Amino acid sequence: AETARYSVPEEAERGAFVANIAKDLGLTGEELLARQSRLVPEGEKQYLQLNQHTGDLVVREQMDREELCGQSEPCLVRFEVLLESPLQSFRAEVRVTDINDHAPVFLNKEIVLKMPESAMPGTRFLLESAHDPDVGNNSLQYYSISSNEYFHVYTQRRNDGGRYAELVLDRALDREQQAEVAFSITAVDGGTPPLSGTALIRVLVLDINDNIPVFSRSLYKVSVMENSSQDTVVVVVSASDLDAGTNGEIVYSIFQNSEENLQTFKINPKTGQIRLKKTLDYEEKKTYEIDVQATDGGGLSTHCKVEVQVKDVNDNAPEVTITSLTSTLSEAAPPDTVVALFNVRDRDSGDNGRTTCELTGEQPFRILLLAADAYALVTSETLDREQVEEYNVTVRARDEGSPALSASKTLLVRLLDVNDNAPTFTQAIYTMVMSENEPAGRSLGRLSATDPDTGENSRVRYALVPPPTGSLAAASFVSVDAESGTVRSLRPLDYEKVPAFEVTVRAADGGSPPLSAQALLRVIVRDENDNAPVLLHPAPDSSAAAELVPRWAPSGYLVAKVVAVDADAGQNAWLSYELAKATEPALFRVGLHSGEVRTARVVTERDAARQRLIVLVRDRGQPPRSATATLAVALVDDFSDAFHQLELDPASGQQPQVAEEEMLTTYLIASLCCVSSLFLLSVLVLTANTLCKARVQAELPPPSPSCCADADFASDGVGVGSTGTLSPAYRYEMCLTNGSGRSQFQFLRPILP
Repeated sequence: AETARYSVPEEAERGAFVANIAKDLGLTGEELLARQSRLVPEGEKQYLQLNQHTGDLVVREQMDREELCGQSEPCLVRFEVLLESPLQSFRAEVRVTDINDHAPVFLNKEIVLKMPESAMPGTRFLLESAHDPDVGNNSLQYYSISSNEYFHVYTQRRNDGGRYAELVLDRALDREQQAEVAFSITAVDGGTPPLSGTALIRVLVLDINDNIPVFSRSLYKVSVMENSSQDTVVVVVSASDLDAGTNGEIVYSIFQNSEENLQTFKINPKTGQIRLKKTLDYEEKKTYEIDVQATDGGGLSTHCKVEVQVKDVNDNAPEVTITSLTSTLSEAAPPDTVVALFNVRDRDSGDNGRTTCELTGEQPFRILLLAADAYALVTSETLDREQVEEYNVTVRARDEGSPALSASKTLLVRLLDVNDNAPTFTQAIYTMVMSENEPAGRSLGRLSATDPDTGENSRVRYALVPPPTGSLAAASFVSVDAESGTVRSLRPLDYEKVPAFEVTVRAADGGSPPLSAQALLRVIVRDENDNAPVLLHPAPDSSAAAELVPRWAPSGYLVAKVVAVDADAGQNAWLSYELAKATEPALFRVGLHSGEVRTARVVTERDAARQRLIVLVRDRGQPPRSATATLAVALVDDFSDAFHQLELDPASGQQPQVAEEEMLTTYLIASLCCVSSLFLLSVLVLTANTLCKARVQAELPPPSPSCCADADFASDGVGVGSTGTLSPAYRYEMCLTNGSGRSQFQFLRPILP
């Protein structure tokens, strides 16, 4: 915060050396060049220049001290030295020293004074002042007059440091001897060598006028607000003259001691009322000294002084000057990162020039005071570009005047993106469906992930995550487009082998390092009706299965059960059974869903002994697929008939027709026998039965029943209990005696219901 101070004489040539900035900052020329050092002037014009290679501060443009500062002293040119990486600011000022480049100048080259001959020796007469814009020792120092016998000059000093001349009468004037006295006056400054200006003074000796005008006050002190309008009355001066007639008539005028006073004020010659000719500006000049002359009709005059104090009004708003600005800022910048450096200046004074700074709105920035009027805009918290991409930061400077004035400066700060957000899938689990046997290359759907970052940080690319070793290579079934996320099939799939599979998909952004997220892709294979029903019983590769039905079987008697399965799923695997063809269609019926073949009515003697059934098994797919099962059914009275019919070839295509003819013949013979010899037949049957039993028991060893155990059926039977499309299994038990070639055949009830 300490200000470096230098000096340079005015009118110094371009390139003139002022100071070595690098030496004062403890830096080398290479460091200045590397840190991009530069000068930031306080005003709009650049008078100085910094050589980045040597660190020398040189004059860029000639400076006229009088043009820059007028009569103000010291005359300072302020600037800041800015260094980058890290950002640093050094304040400095160069004092422009005055050289004696202006000679004193009188506004009028001839000064006419009228003096009464009655003027007493020692009387003082105020002379017109010379003007010298230089300051200090180079300004006007004293007056001198050429040699004469009546006057000498005395140099006086004002409160503001200016000098004026008073002409002192040495001896009494005698108009009759000399009506006019002429001599030259010289104003000399203190420069080396000194410069001077000359004017001619002509003193006209007037006839006696006993009384000179007298002001009511020798000094008038007034104050005027700087915002007073033109023609505002400043003060009224008043003088009186005891003489009568024209010698007592007073005329007021402003004595020409300053060209600026004549441009600013005017006086009414009759009333002595002083008014403003133009508006005042406290910031340009704070005090005016006006010499007012009152002259009577006889030519006598007197003087008074009017001091005008300009009172400051809060008419200047603060000025905000940006000296350095970082327009782009990383969103990862930590708190207290410097965004901008700026100065606040108010040309008013006192409370009117005292300023405060603030930020408008709620934003993650704050103002840090560096020096009296230097500030830094820094971050106050962490930033997030995904919430706010840019900030319009408004810095408001307000003074403490009444009413207060303010000025604002808006800074645009854009945030640079950092890869701090991973992609996000719109769903944690994506479910897609593909048809069985669907050709490769078909689109199944699209994955979608978003990344709130920008540029490459937000560019999302998709890929399949390799499965663990030893797991199903599901990644070979589908592919994911890296750019669009479109999922496509790579090969046809068989529902019966792969009903569904899951793969993990990764979405990664283009940041460095890249961030990623994962989602689960579940693909369900939709079954197509591509499998026909498969018969388990009877076996499709065997001849027609032979089933035995006793002729006393009631209606609903279970003849057989057709068992089939379908490898498809759902509706494609729902099987229905129907009787496609039969020898006696009215004798049998098939369960629609169970596949059980049962008698539809009571078996009669008229029914053919051999029946052939064709059962159609159909699924519910679109289009439906089917299979057929062929059953050969023998209607028997006892085991002998059953054994005889079992020896026949059930696969012969003409068996049903032969069986029907034989059954018809049997029925005719039986009818004749019954009609002719019912009684005889009964006796013969009873006798034959008795004899047969006795002979069999005599020839055979003791009966040892051999029943098929459960294990005998386990190997050849068909287990369908676990098949979802089949009804519960039925189980039958048959017992035969050893060697019972044509013995009785007994049907037993099922063990399970």
